[in-house]
Amino acid sequence: MPLARTLIAARPAVAAFAAMGVLWGTFAAVLPDLKTMLGVDEARLGFLLLFTPLAAVTAMLLAPVIGAGLGRIALPLSAGAMALAFALPGQVPVVWLFPVAMMCCGAATGLTDVLMNARTAQIETERGLHLMNLTHAAYSFGYAAGAIGTGFMRGWGWGPGWVMGVMAAFGLVCALLTWERDGTIHGLRKPQDGSGGGLGLLPVIGGGMVLIAFLTENAAENWSALHIEKTLGGSPSEGALGPAALALTMGFARLAGQGIAGRISPTALLKGGAVISATGALIASQAISPAMAYAGFIVMGIGSSVIAPTAFSLVGRLGPPEARARAVARATLLGYFGYFFGPPMLGFVAGAFGLRAAFIFTACALLCIFPLAALMLRASGRVQRA
Repeated sequence: MPLARTLIAARPAVAAFAAMGVLWGTFAAVLPDLKTMLGVDEARLGFLLLFTPLAAVTAMLLAPVIGAGLGRIALPLSAGAMALAFALPGQVPVVWLFPVAMMCCGAATGLTDVLMNARTAQIETERGLHLMNLTHAAYSFGYAAGAIGTGFMRGWGWGPGWVMGVMAAFGLVCALLTWERDGTIHGLRKPQDGSGGGLGLLPVIGGGMVLIAFLTENAAENWSALHIEKTLGGSPSEGALGPAALALTMGFARLAGQGIAGRISPTALLKGGAVISATGALIASQAISPAMAYAGFIVMGIGSSVIAPTAFSLVGRLGPPEARARAVARATLLGYFGYFFGPPMLGFVAGAFGLRAAFIFTACALLCIFPLAALMLRASGRVQRA
């Protein structure tokens, strides 16, 4: 299918992914100003943010019911709610209100995340397209754009309230672009007659692969700057280039993955991505200079960029049609534990054995993609025979 027709078909999902990327990229870049506004130290700020993933997980669990109830307006409403929620943290200088604002962000993000992945999987199946790499690329570019735009606004002296308000308005524009004449996400609700009720192991296996991919992304996003500055003696500006290099690399790599997704088998793409990403993690672990670390992070980004989109796509394609959306929702929930528990897990490894060991641990985790890919093929065969 020509690129223009692919973009038209993917518009609702691409807009939702881009909105989420912009909003979270903005939040990451404005976090130092939020910390100053609240007058708290790092430890207390971490505690205030603790409730955000709890709200996200709760929303993910409820997303199939909410999405089925809202019907064709589910994705526009959830994306709009997410944009409005991200205007709140910059408006609440009172410490006890900040966790409430962040819980709103987490809940709206969790809901939108499930719905936009489920909608992407449905469009892929209905139209015979490969869209997951494209939509996840939109998130990566949105994240980079949000962070860069926030950097400019902070440089102009804008406070967190104005910065997050402007980006929330941009998120609302993206939410409007998710509107479809019939954007109903089918298969979210479990059939009342009991038919097609079981999801099997497909979403569990797919979610495990997504978890590994997201853990890898977090390894670079959360620990690359510290690795460059503390382990390798780089400057703060050199450290900041680590996560920036990863985000942009993953965006371009996912666009490339969009082009090759239909030309090679998904399992080959998963295994190849795992090997490349593990190689990058090992390069970063053995780096002797910031430049060598950048090379490792870029290689990590190239490899890990295709793992999560391919896993999501496989869950949607291989699962039973009547349960496809619920399967993708389950895989999304399981996969995002990589975001929630990846950073503290790697922090524990780094604290006990050093940051180099944390990246070696990441490389070992990536190699678990191989047995998981084999298990997914076996599980899909059982589903199809059933």
